[in-house]
Amino acid sequence: MKKILLMGNPNVGKSAFFSRLTGVEVITSNYPGTTVEYTRGYALIAGEKYEVLDVPGTYTLEPTCKAEEIAREMLKEAVSRMVGEADIVINIVDATNLERNLYLTLELLERPLPVIVALNLWDEARHHGIEIDVEKLKEWLRVPVVPTVAVTGEGFIGLNTEIYKAYAPRVRPHSAEERLLDVGKLVKDVQTIHYRRHTLRDRLEELTVHQLTGLPIALLVMVAAFFVIRQIGEGLIGYLLDPAFENFYTPLLMKLSGWLGGAGFWHDLLVGHLIASKVDYLQSFGLLSTAIYIEIGAVLPYIIAFYLVLGILEDSGYLPRLAVLMDNLLHRIGLHGFAIVPTLLAFGCNVPGIMATRILESRRERFIAATLISIGVPCAALQAMIIGVLGKHGGGPIAIVYAALFGSWFILGFILNRLLPGFSPELLLEIPPYRLPPLRLLFKKLWWRVKAFLKEALPIVMLGVLAVDLLYLAGVFNLLIGLFAPVMRGLLGLPKEAVTAIIIGFLRKDVAVGLLLPLGLSVKQLIVGCVVLSMFFPCVATFVVLCRELGWRDMLKSTAIMIAAALAAGGLLNLVL
Repeated sequence: MKKILLMGNPNVGKSAFFSRLTGVEVITSNYPGTTVEYTRGYALIAGEKYEVLDVPGTYTLEPTCKAEEIAREMLKEAVSRMVGEADIVINIVDATNLERNLYLTLELLERPLPVIVALNLWDEARHHGIEIDVEKLKEWLRVPVVPTVAVTGEGFIGLNTEIYKAYAPRVRPHSAEERLLDVGKLVKDVQTIHYRRHTLRDRLEELTVHQLTGLPIALLVMVAAFFVIRQIGEGLIGYLLDPAFENFYTPLLMKLSGWLGGAGFWHDLLVGHLIASKVDYLQSFGLLSTAIYIEIGAVLPYIIAFYLVLGILEDSGYLPRLAVLMDNLLHRIGLHGFAIVPTLLAFGCNVPGIMATRILESRRERFIAATLISIGVPCAALQAMIIGVLGKHGGGPIAIVYAALFGSWFILGFILNRLLPGFSPELLLEIPPYRLPPLRLLFKKLWWRVKAFLKEALPIVMLGVLAVDLLYLAGVFNLLIGLFAPVMRGLLGLPKEAVTAIIIGFLRKDVAVGLLLPLGLSVKQLIVGCVVLSMFFPCVATFVVLCRELGWRDMLKSTAIMIAAALAAGGLLNLVL
């Protein structure tokens, strides 16, 4: 089967291009890092099936980082497969930044592979007053050149035609200096830039990257984002999911409860304990009651809201600007602005957040970022439960929890930056123009992420509730409660029963926070409990990914830091509140 390699600089819309060409569900983002690991897909062109490889973004075939090494190796493999029919390279070029992109194009033309140049973001070039003579560019490069707009599909019919009849150019190797000279001559010959007045969008782009205006705007954006997330989440719960559970699902569970006799091993395992002769979705703790409700009725609405807002921020072009603004702060804790990407992903779920730390350049940065995410970044599920537990007491207690987590995140990062050898490189980032997020891709991405969350999270919640029930029936909890009760009461000011929530936190933190409700805690105790549970052991899925990404030695170091930080923060809050 012939292969198509999609190659280009970072931030040229390559992920959207891949999605448009193959129809495969992939995440499309405007910030660097989404294509560090390449993606596979298949396209049917003129009746022939092609395998499409989304190669990591690279500026040159002379690698300066891991992503560029992977890109070069994939190209080498394509050249080595040249027996009979050759693979095809589609070089995706940002039409708004021709001079920067064409250096890689000239390098690709020196390889013995068929090349097609796709002038992507063609609509943005028009908006910027950039005019490119496509026919003259074809004559210069001696390969097909096709203007495209990946998010709308403009130009893809012509692209498919060129794929079917692609050919390899014959170009002798050039030195880097020769290529730079050729790029300069080429751009001067084929590109014309017309005068344009600054638009409102141009001014907005400038305001959002300048420190003086960008930081207040970023704060407003984040506050607005989380307000929208809460409103959407609470709206879905109050007007859709709670009535659906109460009117349709609860009667079914009560019938099942009657069939099982209202008590006993199987009843308690499936339906849970009846509270005042009714199913209480937060306290019954059955596989078909609490486990289902927490995931579908309490967490899923906030997951939907969070990923919808995150997708808008990604596809509008705001996230790269946020990375630039956060660079100075993140350098103080041993990271650079790129780290804002896995951090924000972790607010949805810590698992993809920690996996995304591989975009960072050094092992030191990856360790710091993964540890800080596990300790100080609550996932959407955990945030939903924190808001649910503390929300009725007003915004003050919720603000204290977030302030404690942010303070711990920053102080711990500052300490790790001082203790661990090494340094953080400077941030070099291409900032895309602002654009309206395409609704089709936005909701496609939302569906993909929500589906992935349910697939990963629901089995873990079911397993967690099952484990709790079995441990409870075996009397293990009573043993652990007695063992850790002095720490709970003395250091944290929590009742000994809170040990149960701490243990469950290893399986699922949002479930653990929910277990604080039946304990009749004061507002102070709820704040301490939420902070300790947020900072303690990550959930089992995050724990597994942490071990895989860092190795077991660094994972144990990270775990020790988590325990110490959680106890220190909880003890301090118990003293000062």
